[in-house]
Amino acid sequence: MAIHQVHSASSKGRINGDLHLHHSEKLREVKETLANAGEDLQQLVMVDAIQRLGLAYHFQEEIEVILQKQYTRSSAYSGNDDGPHHLFEVSLLFQLLRQQGYPVTPDMCNKFFKNNKKLKSGLIAGEDIKGLVGLFEASQMTFQGEETLDEAGKLSHQLLTAWLPKNLDDPGATLVAHTLEHPYHKSLTRFMAKNFFNNFQGQEKWISSLQDLAKLEFNMVESLIQNEILQVAKWWKELGLTKELNFVRDQPIKWYTWPMASLVDPRLSEERIELTKAISLVYIIDDVFDVHGTLDELVLFTAAVVRWDSAANDELPNYMKTCFKALYDITNDISEKVYRRHGWNPIATLKESWARLCKAFLVEAQWFRHGQLPNTEDYLQNGIISSGVPAVLTHAFFILGQGMTKETIDLFNNNNLPSIVSSTATILRLWDDFGSSQDEDQNGYDGSYIECYMKEHTGSSVEEAQGYVMQKISDEWKYLNQKCFSCNPFTESFTQLALNVSRMVPMMYDYNAHHRLPSLEENMKTLLLDSFLAKGITHG
Repeated sequence: MAIHQVHSASSKGRINGDLHLHHSEKLREVKETLANAGEDLQQLVMVDAIQRLGLAYHFQEEIEVILQKQYTRSSAYSGNDDGPHHLFEVSLLFQLLRQQGYPVTPDMCNKFFKNNKKLKSGLIAGEDIKGLVGLFEASQMTFQGEETLDEAGKLSHQLLTAWLPKNLDDPGATLVAHTLEHPYHKSLTRFMAKNFFNNFQGQEKWISSLQDLAKLEFNMVESLIQNEILQVAKWWKELGLTKELNFVRDQPIKWYTWPMASLVDPRLSEERIELTKAISLVYIIDDVFDVHGTLDELVLFTAAVVRWDSAANDELPNYMKTCFKALYDITNDISEKVYRRHGWNPIATLKESWARLCKAFLVEAQWFRHGQLPNTEDYLQNGIISSGVPAVLTHAFFILGQGMTKETIDLFNNNNLPSIVSSTATILRLWDDFGSSQDEDQNGYDGSYIECYMKEHTGSSVEEAQGYVMQKISDEWKYLNQKCFSCNPFTESFTQLALNVSRMVPMMYDYNAHHRLPSLEENMKTLLLDSFLAKGITHG
């Protein structure tokens, strides 16, 4: 090694060491401040800020102590006139408790409504902008059947939308605009943290300390992500699939953004890289079915995946042999790693997830190459599987290796998917079909829910069909909220992964006329401060 390389490595190590030491000091300082925060509202605001800055994994015990205390108190006055008297505080308390899994209901907000339907007159006049923002944020976490909070959320959205253009010089205008476009619960912490940081103002000492900690965290995470991107790019290049499968998409950085944004704990570096490998296979096999394979070839390939025998595929064309070998080798490699780390070999479940995916891809290929348009129910039932979400989340469950019991493993072996998985898949499928996606380098055709709906509802317009789809997405979010924030057999890491995948979907299917993902590219550029890597999302 050259002298300058040794010196560079030594300097880099020293800088990283200093960075981690400073980070540890700031972390200890913020923990002490959080533990000594006196007022209930200050505690809630601190917890909210910590979560929005992507720092919550450092404070799990402290947050649990605070919210347990707050929940005990809130249970005593839920639905009556005791307790907090400000809409912002009650809304924030509801939001924090619900997302932590406490069994709270919107009844705790009843004092701010009249006849359980309308906000009280003072709020309707738009006098409490901070409270309306809090209420709008809380309403994103509704369950099915919580009409009062749902309606309050719609009304708060209307009031804030009307208020904004008349008050652009108001200090709160930036917050209102950002909240309306990116409500916290439907947004990705990984991408929104820096925006929150830039708009997080206050004179309190704890704010300055938390900002210092966040800066250090951002620097460490940026370096980690860049390193992971290099590892993924190296793996993809060495795999060499695009040499033999020149028709498939060549976008490893884009594929990596799914786990990068969905598994946000920096400690899950290996898990993000392994999950990227599974995601890449979904895209590659999708291109085989949609773009290149004949129907006869696709039948043979599906049968080969079902058999899962690497030595019995002589009837496959060469490009399919290459594809199947990659699928077989990567899946077995992931299974071996899971077994070594967690003591369970998931190969039977993983290969079944690929068989289901290929069968669903084949059904779509047969429908649309024969000019058949199924009804919406059949299309969506098959489309949930063909979205790739069940296969990816099945791999993620085992890669994470948490909460693996016979009960949870059996859920992935059952023909009826876990509700958390099916709701996430439904959201992706409907967004994909909404009509805004123009996926580059992928010229195949596999129909859409919009077309199936318009066939069933003769005379309906595209706008009507899109409105129906958006309502279904909204309803599915309520189901997903209920499954994730109520008692379920999965760990918090897995439920957060499912939520983050759902949050990621709109950004991943928002192609512009140039077949790019401008929103995703801009967020990655902000995250990495590297426009070259950000552009690589779309162009490999």
